[in-house]
Amino acid sequence: MVPPPDRSVRRFGLIVFDWDGTLVDSTAAIATCLQDACRDLGEPVPDDASARYVIGLGLRDALNLVAPDLPVDRYPELSARYRDHYLARDPHIPLFDGARELLDDLAAAGYLLAVATGKTRKGLDRALAAHALEGRFHATRCADEGRPKPHPDMLLYLMDQLGVGPSRTLMIGDTTHDLEVARGARASAVAVAYGAHEPEGLAALAPLATVHSVAELRSWLASNA
Repeated sequence: MVPPPDRSVRRFGLIVFDWDGTLVDSTAAIATCLQDACRDLGEPVPDDASARYVIGLGLRDALNLVAPDLPVDRYPELSARYRDHYLARDPHIPLFDGARELLDDLAAAGYLLAVATGKTRKGLDRALAAHALEGRFHATRCADEGRPKPHPDMLLYLMDQLGVGPSRTLMIGDTTHDLEVARGARASAVAVAYGAHEPEGLAALAPLATVHSVAELRSWLASNA
């Protein structure tokens, strides 16, 4: 359990989580749905690494990367096919083991908690309700509410809304996009290597730590946050 912090010496006041691949085990589902959507439209099917790379980006940026030859006027069609595939899987996507307990511990310890995600507002609200996490976060920001990752806009928004500066803000995510968000906002970051991007790529952006499980993340936060 994360111990109650001494507020006079606590390193961070705000902890911001990515959603997909960080709190929920959705990486494989998202990648498969992107591949299936491309297949439906007769487009070349991206390999697993390419499909996983775009997770967390805004939808338009993601579609441009997974289907670079698709005319822009067909993006809504590809988006609709992806959405259909994803919604069929969505009810079965679980939280990572230990994620709920981690959030409970951090909330009990008095940290401000937030989410910065590439999901739409509708998608995040649906996911929060499905996992009974409404109200667990002090603020959330989605890709359709401002500039999407890797632009720092959503993290800057959350810091401003909650009144916490970059030196007291920690971003936790599973992609280089998340780490670039933190860097752009001058905040600190921890990378989780159990999601979409490989540890080597994450480490290249020099996060404070790269962890390989939720249990390891809990341990790092207990000692360093």
